[in-house]
Amino acid sequence: MIGNILIGLAVLVVVFIIIVATRPDSFRTTRAATISASPEVVFAQVNDLHKWEAWNPWGKLDPACKMTYEGPTAGTGAGYTWAGNNKVGEGHMTITESRPNELIRFNLEFLKPFKANNTAVFTFKPDGNQTTVSWSMSGKRNFAFKAFGLFVDCDKMVGRDFERGLAALKSVTEAATRK
Repeated sequence: MIGNILIGLAVLVVVFIIIVATRPDSFRTTRAATISASPEVVFAQVNDLHKWEAWNPWGKLDPACKMTYEGPTAGTGAGYTWAGNNKVGEGHMTITESRPNELIRFNLEFLKPFKANNTAVFTFKPDGNQTTVSWSMSGKRNFAFKAFGLFVDCDKMVGRDFERGLAALKSVTEAATRK
């Protein structure tokens, strides 16, 4: 009897490992919003990391989060380090590519609550007197992250944060253009 239970558990563990191992090795989460402003105006809000405080979706999760800015104020080489509560975690973000009014690419290094290196990209596409902003994050998934993904929809979780951030970016940007 105990032998059958152990064999059954072993089979379940092997099946779980196979399922996790066959999950994709990488991920990508993308959300977009249309903002009533030119690409130049929207780009400036994202390219200057100091302006993130007005629309960053994680800033509201921990108002006491400690942020340290590094390098230039904006553009390639600009970065910041954050250390916050368990909802915000700890990490470092650096702009690695900045093409005015077109694209901003970031290297994201997460330290807590888990370690990961990802890439985030913002693109800006003019559409008449509006701009479509796309925010994406991509990276590799190790075994633990693949297993976690079986129980938690990471695209949905991060996607909600992106949606909140883009809505706040839209609000901040459009309010600034009305002044």
